[in-house]
Formats: sequence, C-alpha cells, structure tokens
Amino acid sequence: MLILSELHEGLLVLTINRPEALNALNGDVIRALSEAIQAASTNDDVRALVLTGSGEKAFVAGADIKEFAEFNAEQGRALSAQGQTALFDLVEQCPKPVIAAVNGYALGGGLELAMAAHIRVASENALLGLPEVSLGVIPGYGGTQRLPQLVGKGKAMEMILTARAIPASDALACGLVNAVVPQAELLNAAKQLAGQIMKNAPTALSAALKSVLAGYSRDGFGAEIEHFGACFETEDFREGTQAFIAKRKPQFPGK
Repeated sequence: MLILSELHEGLLVLTINRPEALNALNGDVIRALSEAIQAASTNDDVRALVLTGSGEKAFVAGADIKEFAEFNAEQGRALSAQGQTALFDLVEQCPKPVIAAVNGYALGGGLELAMAAHIRVASENALLGLPEVSLGVIPGYGGTQRLPQLVGKGKAMEMILTARAIPASDALACGLVNAVVPQAELLNAAKQLAGQIMKNAPTALSAALKSVLAGYSRDGFGAEIEHFGACFETEDFREGTQAFIAKRKPQFPGK
C-alpha cells in the first residue's frame, strides 16, 4: 500500500510508503494521500493527524521527476494546479490539526507537503530544501508562498534561489520546523504533541485553524502555477531535468 494508516485514540498516522523511491511523490501517491486526508476530514473518530514517511531516510525526497520531464507549459500548469487542489491545499485546509513528522529528506514537493501541514517536527538527520531551480523550474506545490510565510522573505529567497537544503538545526532556528528530536523519538514526539492538542475543544481547534489561514492571501498561488508552467517550455528545464535523470551536472547558459 502506498499510504499506511493507523488510527488510535483519535490520532491518525498516515505514512507514505514508497521507501524504494525515498517516498517520492508521484500521481498515485498524491491521489492516495488525498483520499486519506479527505476521509479523515469527515471522520468524527479522527481528531488529529500525523504525516510521515516510511523508513529513516526520507519524509518525501521530492516529486518523481520522470513523470513530468517531457511536459509542456500547459501540462506543467495543470500539474501544479491539480496538485495544489488535490493534496497540498487539502492538507493545509484540513479541519483537524495536521503535524508533519519529518524524517530525513524533505526536498521539493516533500518540503512543500510538510509546509502545508500545520506544525512540523523534524528528526536530527532531516534535510529540508527546495532544489527546483537547479532543474530549470520553480516550486509548484505552494513552496514559493508557504516558505516566506514561515521563515520570512529573505530566508525564503535564499533557500529558493540557491536551491540549497538546510539541516534540521537551521530549520529550527529560522522557524521552518517547530521542534527537532532524535530520529528514534520522532514519531513519539509528534504523537505527544498531537495528544496535547487533542485535549482541547475540537470545534475551537477547527475555528482556530480557519482563522489563522484566513490571514494569508491566496493570490500568489495562482502566480506560482503560471510561472511553474512557463518553465516547462524553456531550454533550462529540458537541460535540468535530463541532467537529473542522467545523474550528471546540468550545463545552464553562463555556467
């Protein structure tokens, strides 16, 4: 199964189960996780959720590049828009608190998924970043919008434009994650935090989530979709994705 599900005393743990690909997001994973989130949102037995990845190497190492390496601009825009609607916005707008337990790599779409969650707890070996510009594209699942909201414009610009991933300690310092714990304690730490949250009134929790999110404009997400799609018809995108697939360094103009 692509998504493992465990419900215990109101806490639903959803585990992305694609360890052979470092839990990379593909269409099947997005659909399966979307269905699980939708079901949890309307299930009165679920009071909070924890999202994590199977194994100790990766939360989600990114999107599956091979799935969209040959896309054109229109397909790129559809990929971004559909992904945002089907999963990332769904996670953020879930009426139940969602905690991301970030174990290992959280890159590209993986970090975007973690940022869509309401709270993030990371293991000490976590590595977080948005490497998309190194492929000739930009973050397309909300990364250009949610990262500045969490860490501020300057730090977000640095991370996005350098494509450099940061360790868990730096992520904690800049506010990208809420806590850092040893790998062996990660899931329990996320569960304990969820337990503290679940002691409070469910209706108040849902109202608080909606109220906080209401303070953030949605206009930028549409701009991200448009620019993400446009990247798919550039020589830089073709070079970046082919280099990634061939496991070589890209040769962009001026490099």
